[in-house]
Amino acid sequence: MNCQEEIKQIQERIDQIIRVTKELPEDLIRWKPDADVWSIMQILCHINEATPYWLHEIQQVVNMPGTEWGRGLQHEGRLAAVAQTDQRSIHDVIQELENSKKQVQDVLGSLREEALKIESPSRNPRFGTKPMEFIVDHLIIEHLGKHLQQINRNIQQFREIH
Repeated sequence: MNCQEEIKQIQERIDQIIRVTKELPEDLIRWKPDADVWSIMQILCHINEATPYWLHEIQQVVNMPGTEWGRGLQHEGRLAAVAQTDQRSIHDVIQELENSKKQVQDVLGSLREEALKIESPSRNPRFGTKPMEFIVDHLIIEHLGKHLQQINRNIQQFREIH
């Protein structure tokens, strides 16, 4: 048995994010509610960097159990993804998000359910040693849900002041 339920949940979250954002005006997508709050564009670019990152981490551990996984908030790739949003087109970012569903299918679809039970230590000490299903459940599925909430919050705040 492979990871079809996990794939379905991730793809549904991605679809929800696309549905909410694809018809928004550019000024709303690029609007920052506050200096330390990401714009919707930054959130989308972060998701486009984070999901493949976590899929790669899962692959690394499955191929070499015991390998450390994870990163901190100051990870270079994470920061670069949100720093360069001004150079990105909204259409391309949303298309990249759409394309990520295939990567989710390819990576998780190639794994048997048992692969998600493999445990390895995290580079982040607060997580300790966790099974790969932790990455899928918390760092992909739950993470996407939190970002959808942030997107909806930005939309609501924007509409309240405009």
